[in-house]
Amino acid sequence: MSEGSATTHEALIQFLYRAPIGLVQTSLTGEIAMINPMAARLLMPLVAGGNLFNLFDVLDALAPQLRSLAQQPLEAGDLICDDLHLPLPTAANAPDAAPRTLALQLLRLDDATLMATLSDATAAVQREQQRLAARVHAATRTDGLTALPNRLALLEAIDLALEQRSRDIDARWTVLLINADRFERINVTLGPAAGDAVLRQMAARIRATIGARVPGALTARFGSDEFAVLLRLDGMHGTATATDAASGDDDLAICEVLAQRVVDALGAPYAVGGTSVHASASVGVVRIATSHHRAVTVMQDADLAMREAKRLGGGRHGLFTPAVRAQAWQRGSLEADLRRALDEDQLFVVYQPIVALADGAVVGMEALVRWRHPQRGVVPPDRFIGIAEETGMIVALGERVLRQACDQLATWRRTLGPLAPRSMSVNLSRAQVLEPSIVGTVARALAASGLDAGALQLEVTESLAAQDAIVQQRLGELKALGLSLALDDFGTGYSSLASLHLLPVDVVKIDRSFVGPSVKSAHHRVLIEAVSKVARSLGMNTVAEGVETREQAELLAALDCDKAQGYFYARPMPADDATAWLQAQLERSCG
Repeated sequence: MSEGSATTHEALIQFLYRAPIGLVQTSLTGEIAMINPMAARLLMPLVAGGNLFNLFDVLDALAPQLRSLAQQPLEAGDLICDDLHLPLPTAANAPDAAPRTLALQLLRLDDATLMATLSDATAAVQREQQRLAARVHAATRTDGLTALPNRLALLEAIDLALEQRSRDIDARWTVLLINADRFERINVTLGPAAGDAVLRQMAARIRATIGARVPGALTARFGSDEFAVLLRLDGMHGTATATDAASGDDDLAICEVLAQRVVDALGAPYAVGGTSVHASASVGVVRIATSHHRAVTVMQDADLAMREAKRLGGGRHGLFTPAVRAQAWQRGSLEADLRRALDEDQLFVVYQPIVALADGAVVGMEALVRWRHPQRGVVPPDRFIGIAEETGMIVALGERVLRQACDQLATWRRTLGPLAPRSMSVNLSRAQVLEPSIVGTVARALAASGLDAGALQLEVTESLAAQDAIVQQRLGELKALGLSLALDDFGTGYSSLASLHLLPVDVVKIDRSFVGPSVKSAHHRVLIEAVSKVARSLGMNTVAEGVETREQAELLAALDCDKAQGYFYARPMPADDATAWLQAQLERSCG
């Protein structure tokens, strides 16, 4: 070997021994021909007695596949394995800086030689694990549909706001809880894909409405059809939103402005697959107070405010106050009592006569439910019907009223004969109409009582009858039984005289709000007469509700109204009292 070649060889050997990575040259069967100090240091903890004769033997416990991989037919320069991570067993007394993971690369040099590189991959693996953990953390806090932060992320942010508020008394935060009204209707009528499209558009509108005006506001998807916004109020004074509020430094006014903007934005139509979809939302507003110590309590109060907005009809915002919580507690207590009332038969049915205005004959009865509470006395229906509808108890309650009403009319027919009321009217709620079993429930009540279907009249509110195709279909199925449908409280809902012909009803009940002022108000008289004439032209009858004086009754008859009910004729009565009243009417007509 020449002097120059020897020098070059010596330099190569020095490089191999000083290289910051481990280098091992072996035969095809793993016998080590050359190993540098770094490789020896990395491999030594894996062998007993320092036996570094065969690389495959040393790594057998960590990578038993190496021996077979090395026997594959490969060309010179081909990789046998690349960046194979080998977790090392950790001794109990190992220092913190000891390698935890080796990275191995094995290369075919020629027909008889392999070259392995080894490095300490502990830090790289830890960095990758941290990146993965960060991605998992983000994924667990991001909603997949809207790409908004999710429920968990929002609760964490509120907890941070609470912590900050405890250190900074000037920090003032508020939360808006936004719930889509009757969102299940979209999923049922148009399908889940359409529902998802509407939710994505809702998310975009909330971000545009809040994010553009409130820097740093956090918008999150809180539930299936719920969103929430966390925003800091003390940084908003002087902004356009604060200027729009009733008072530039009034936090409450700012909250109301923002909440109403969200309601307005979400109430605009949604374009879904070429279809215009209408939806609305209710917003609950809560300002974080010193009484709030955990995020869940903040959201509970926001939920109470949102539910109060829904209870008032939806498509609006509600503000949390301690009174809202007290009312919710009372409603919760009443709900528990109502469940007990259903089990203990505290509910009973009363009956109010419906008379023909032409001759005063009793032509029907309306069945109404009442509740005799053991401590509260008789609870008026406006105190518990709403709770029954919200909780789903209205289905069982309504079925009970329907059965009792049908049985009672059958009893009157047996005892009073042809002088018994011709029909029985029973109210149906939205929840009952949407119940898939409602047609069967009505059919069974008729069969059990022995009544013909023509003797039963079901009353639905104007707003319900004018709703979507599912409601229309269900009402059609009920009519197919042979019963009649009445439109209750006409004039208070969404329909009009021009659309009356589109509704599948036989009777129009004119709301008491029109009847009361009719004697003194020409405007109301014109409305009543118009309803009566349009209904008659469509083959429908009319019933005026809330008649309290003879003057009203005579006026209604002159305005072509067919029937009436109200305190002028009789208050709602329990079955026995109603029977006595009917018998008295019979005696009076005979006398």
